[in-house]
Amino acid sequence: MVVLDVDTLLACASAAEAFTADLSAPAVPVSFVTEINSIKGLSWKAGLNEGKFQNMTLGQAKSLMGALRDPVRRAKLPVVLEESAVPATFNSTSHWPQCGGVIGHARDQSDCGCCWAFGSTESFNDRLCIKTNSTTLLSPQDTCSCCNSAHGCQSGGCDGGYTEDAFNYFMKYGLVTGGDNPSVGNGASCFPYQLKECGHHEASPLIPCPQVCSPGECATPKCPTACTEKSYTTAWTADKHKAAKGAYRLGSVAAAQADIMKNGPISAAFTVYADFLTYTSGVYKHTTGAELGGHAIKILGWGTEGGQDYWLAMNSWNQYWGDFGYFKIARGTDECGIEDDMVTGLP
Repeated sequence: MVVLDVDTLLACASAAEAFTADLSAPAVPVSFVTEINSIKGLSWKAGLNEGKFQNMTLGQAKSLMGALRDPVRRAKLPVVLEESAVPATFNSTSHWPQCGGVIGHARDQSDCGCCWAFGSTESFNDRLCIKTNSTTLLSPQDTCSCCNSAHGCQSGGCDGGYTEDAFNYFMKYGLVTGGDNPSVGNGASCFPYQLKECGHHEASPLIPCPQVCSPGECATPKCPTACTEKSYTTAWTADKHKAAKGAYRLGSVAAAQADIMKNGPISAAFTVYADFLTYTSGVYKHTTGAELGGHAIKILGWGTEGGQDYWLAMNSWNQYWGDFGYFKIARGTDECGIEDDMVTGLP
């Protein structure tokens, strides 16, 4: 079991102190990928993410890392330390096959730093499906746009936010339905994601993210008081799905595993370095590159590969990034602070 504290959170950052980030430099130069893959014993593989990061500067990539991390603030959350016997491997999509399509659905935050809204919304969505068998997609746009100061959150949409704010918002205000951006206009949900999907991988058929928005177009969409889909027949307030319990944090690796097995995927935040942008497969461990900021994702399982324990996680850079939207990150060593920032709630 790993004991987590602020010093542990800073440990990963110290490895990048030697790097001075030139934010105008290319996000993923070919030489950087070659350098990473030349390291002996590397547990993961780097590649050119030409969809998401082609023609993107390091500064533009940095703007996507919108998970705000405050150890003092987080310490005030209720903490769960309950542990139980866990298997060597676990995957929520196969454990709850009736919800596999929801849990395994890779979403896309576009050119917006609201990863905090996606990691929290997806965890709540998965847990609601597990509890009720409802496969309806909930709206990360509701979280990103409406979990603001007017609703008791200290979060700022595309400019970054706290996952714990989101789970408390779900409990107090609830969350409407909302599909992905391509569903805008079809009337299938209340508040689908308003920003266009964009390429996150060299095999992506989507528009590269730096080209998806004209100036000002990727600002946080306003929080509405009615469903943006005019043909959607359910009213905004009636469409809200509320949580029964607000934010709590998991106080150990074993507690997180027990909670996932009992209730479903959790959200987590970790420090992203430039080498993470190049991830394509394997078990990620920070190797090189400058610190870019905090990033929120969801954790849905765990396992071991090549002797390396890992968390199985889903990113919000669509199915063309990484391993079909998934990635693996080292488990049990608080890799880049991920085990110090595991937060969730209950539907």
